[in-house]
Amino acid sequence: MRLTRVHVDSPLATDADALLPDAAAYHVARVLRLREGALVVAFDGRGSEYRCEILEVKGDAVRVRVGAKTAGMPESPLRITLVQAVSRSERMDWTLQKATELGVATIIPVLSARSVVRLDERQAEKKLRHWQAIVAGACEQCGRSFVPEVRAPLELARYLAGAPREGRRFVLSPTSPASLAGTASIGNRVELLIGPEGGLDDAEIERAAAAGFTPVRLGPRVLRTETAGLVALAVLQALWGDLQ
Repeated sequence: MRLTRVHVDSPLATDADALLPDAAAYHVARVLRLREGALVVAFDGRGSEYRCEILEVKGDAVRVRVGAKTAGMPESPLRITLVQAVSRSERMDWTLQKATELGVATIIPVLSARSVVRLDERQAEKKLRHWQAIVAGACEQCGRSFVPEVRAPLELARYLAGAPREGRRFVLSPTSPASLAGTASIGNRVELLIGPEGGLDDAEIERAAAAGFTPVRLGPRVLRTETAGLVALAVLQALWGDLQ
């Protein structure tokens, strides 16, 4: 039987008691209605997992006894950074959730010229916390022991001007003559840039190319922003990662 998995972003020690974080405790106590004696798996988001026994459920508080530390699921040999233009809330949430399930290592939200969403500093901080919760929840569901890094959103131009290059870089463009699936060996690190609902404009494509991003297409059809990135991730993982 597959045990319920909960993310605990704090140090855990074997044979010690610990309180589950508020969100995880609520899910365990109120949604799943687990009680004393039930087993759960707590993971720290950095590769380690612990089999835990629930000792007490009191309201929304859940106290567990932490068991032995074990190594979690290994990560894909292909380390992918997804540079995703911010889309409207449900679309962005869905993209981050599914990208996590597909093994992305880092997610960098960017704001481009055609982005519908605009964020001030307060909104950006709130969105970042929300997105981090989304990917942690996706890890609980899919079995990953490493939680992808989600960085604070920034303007695309600023990212292109200052981000150090990490392996091969690709930007999706439906008019590109080159195909992502037809690319030769890419090594073990790749960055993937995905535009917003209206796509990247010509100037952004040119700036991305100047920063080392190779324009590639996925096929004959124009895909929505929430579809394009996930299809590209699946192609990358199938050809060079762990979807084999």
